[in-house]
Amino acid sequence: MSDILQELLRVSEKAANIARACRQQETLFQLLIEEKKEGEKNKKFAVDFKTLADVLVQEVIKENMENKFPGLGKKIFGEESNEFTNDLGEKIIMRLGPTEEETVALLSKVLNGNKLASEALAKVVHQDVFFSDPALDSVEINIPQDILGIWVDPIDSTYQYIKGSADITPNQGIFPSGLQCVTVLIGVYDIQTGVPLMGVINQPFVSQDLHTRRWRGQCYWGLSYLGTNIHSLLPPVSTRSNSETETQSQGTQNPSSEGSCPFSVVISTSEKETIKGALSRVCGERIFRAAGAGYKSLCVILGLADIYIFSEDTTFKWDSCAAHAILRAMGGGMVDLKECLERNPDTGLDLPQLVYHVGNEGAAGVDQWANKGGLIAYRSEKQLETFLSRLLQHLAPVATHT
Repeated sequence: MSDILQELLRVSEKAANIARACRQQETLFQLLIEEKKEGEKNKKFAVDFKTLADVLVQEVIKENMENKFPGLGKKIFGEESNEFTNDLGEKIIMRLGPTEEETVALLSKVLNGNKLASEALAKVVHQDVFFSDPALDSVEINIPQDILGIWVDPIDSTYQYIKGSADITPNQGIFPSGLQCVTVLIGVYDIQTGVPLMGVINQPFVSQDLHTRRWRGQCYWGLSYLGTNIHSLLPPVSTRSNSETETQSQGTQNPSSEGSCPFSVVISTSEKETIKGALSRVCGERIFRAAGAGYKSLCVILGLADIYIFSEDTTFKWDSCAAHAILRAMGGGMVDLKECLERNPDTGLDLPQLVYHVGNEGAAGVDQWANKGGLIAYRSEKQLETFLSRLLQHLAPVATHT
């Protein structure tokens, strides 16, 4: 089944190409910057270009996977609906045409006759992408295709994508905001158990060529199935630059070097004050803020932070599945924060890992797929247990005053 993972790597790169094209091609970029409006958060708009980019990436992933693995396309789920209404009130279902010309015709309808933009988008959608990881060539693993479901977040951290800041300075390797926080997330799970099996995180905007202004990306993957655990960060790390490798190794070495504050944590800018207060007692100054659920999880995968914690219920299965699979392959995981805080570790209960096959009871729309109890992403179970026991010590007195 490593051939499925190879194809997911390829389609993630195709998705990254679309994301880059929408920022680098003038015709498309003009449409993108029109979306800098207030009050759009968590709302669906009929034909905003931001949603079109999202839907297009999602449909490219579905279409490509269905062509290569018949039946799999129907088991790919994400946030976006592929139905649009244009300015004329016409309802249009966004499906890729078999030819570039047919896709141009469909996109022209969605974009109210903007032929230049439609042609530019169709060209990148139908462009062949050759992208693989030789490390997967030698992997022989058989996962039945009929047990697989796939969660997709086509462009995670849309706000940073629209804003497009390219000059943000990282804090110890972690970008608080900017294009580096944008990710394409593809997570494969077992539809019977909900356990994440394979994950791909593609970061389209890692470094920019100062002369051409073109961006280069980076792709990460992991596979965890029946005792087989492999991931892209296993040595040798020849695919990464020296600076990246140094940053990552610093991230993994830091925890042991600071005895009193052994944990580094990455959080959302919107994290609750009670959690932030407790974290400052556990982690001292080693608290980093960053945009994008996918990017914050990636910071843990890369060793730039030990823990990603989020107490709200505004991340979804498509935000967490890919990173969860990679972390599982590394010996870590992603757990429900609320259940962790309510659990008694002395009873020997298993950690409440997030699962991906069932929705939240009584919830409707996207909320049925929310990570309702918040989440914690981690690389080491032992480290997580220590972190949780310290966090609980400092949360208890805080909670009594609220």
